[in-house]
Amino acid sequence: MQSKQITRITPADGTPAPKVGFVSLGCPKALVDSEQILTQLRAEGYETAKSYDGADLVIVNTCGFIDAAVQESLDAIGEALAENGKVIVTGCLGAKKDKDGDDIIQKVHPKVLAVTGPHAVGEVMAQVHTHLPKPHEPFIDLLPPQGIKLTPKHYAYLKISEGCNHRCSFCIIPSMRGDLVSRPIAELMLEAENLFKAGVKELLVISQDTSAYGVDVKFRSGFWNGRPVKTHMTQLTQALGELAKQYGAWVRLHYVYPYPHVDEIIPMMGDGHILPYLDVPLQHAHPDVLKRMKRPASGEKNLERILKWREMNPDLVIRSTFIAGFPGETEAEFEYLLDFLKEAQIDRLGCFAYSPVEGATANELPNPVPDEVREERRGRVMLLQEEISRNRLKAKVGKTVKVLIDELTPSGAVGRSAADAPEIDGVVHVKRPFDPKKKLAVGQFYDVEITTADAHDLWGEAQ
Repeated sequence: MQSKQITRITPADGTPAPKVGFVSLGCPKALVDSEQILTQLRAEGYETAKSYDGADLVIVNTCGFIDAAVQESLDAIGEALAENGKVIVTGCLGAKKDKDGDDIIQKVHPKVLAVTGPHAVGEVMAQVHTHLPKPHEPFIDLLPPQGIKLTPKHYAYLKISEGCNHRCSFCIIPSMRGDLVSRPIAELMLEAENLFKAGVKELLVISQDTSAYGVDVKFRSGFWNGRPVKTHMTQLTQALGELAKQYGAWVRLHYVYPYPHVDEIIPMMGDGHILPYLDVPLQHAHPDVLKRMKRPASGEKNLERILKWREMNPDLVIRSTFIAGFPGETEAEFEYLLDFLKEAQIDRLGCFAYSPVEGATANELPNPVPDEVREERRGRVMLLQEEISRNRLKAKVGKTVKVLIDELTPSGAVGRSAADAPEIDGVVHVKRPFDPKKKLAVGQFYDVEITTADAHDLWGEAQ
């Protein structure tokens, strides 16, 4: 995804500001890294170019988690080199080595100017300074308090930590992003406040493991608005909910591992600001598969916890991801997963056929599942999920839900309910109000009566 163009900045001596092209790939955590780099570029007086030929150099923020993402990143780097010639590379792929221990990027693209790993704003800026000296008089006052964002004005991501303490056998993220490092809670609250002041109506909390926030600093206390607040998921969530209420905004929680203390979050979802939505990356359900994956929880406890959460809040929406065809997965273990899904009734689900990732310890596990079986199992999961999703969405017909508008269309608008995270879940197609005086606007909330549903999306009329 290429970044937005930023207003031209010209130093006092009249010389044009140096221009940097930016390509951002990967997950929301990488997107936040891109926003931080763009914010620093803006603070130092650089301009962001909207095309390759208009840039003095190009930064490519890469993803390196799975083979498809690696290839996409390498292709993007190749395109930037071909179109511009001066390229700095950052992101997860920058920290990845091949089986011989060589840098993957520089082996494929030796002409890149420099390569850094993820969350490396300082290193990236040092390379920018080397190859494109910064303006002498940066216009610091042009930098908005919330920084530069690549998301629409009405929603933004809040990354609360870097890295992960887990060592899941299919994942190489810790080798690229390191162990858990939690951000100070006062810093997070100030960033959240600036985002709300700037018009953000939905704040999406992200990390590698949101439930582990503060573990690395032993949940030490910080201060916000003159009172102590622990560096802990529950207290952070409570503080964000209180802040969001002041601005009539939503807070959505992603990458939540099902630890016991997550139970304390569910009661906070009653006033409509901490959304009744949890993104819980379960990956599988069978205890033996989870053990081979080196996941931090067993399948039985996960189901028990999900059912308990639904008792506490019947409106709770759960999103999750699963892997089909993990090495050693038997047909019985896969059937166990299907039974789990039938009972857990996951609202939003993504399933991937297992794909070996270079450097992951899962590659060494015995009894790999044949490619065609992996794909067949993934298909069975998605077929079951389509039925589950269709039934759960059908139950919303006739109800009125609160919808945040993302874009206008000829017939009305497209928005999202509390059940829908941007870009990964479904949407609500909103028919414009009958009253011509009532206009739909992007970034605003509307009550929508649901009239139709399919397996993924809802349709309704604005009230």
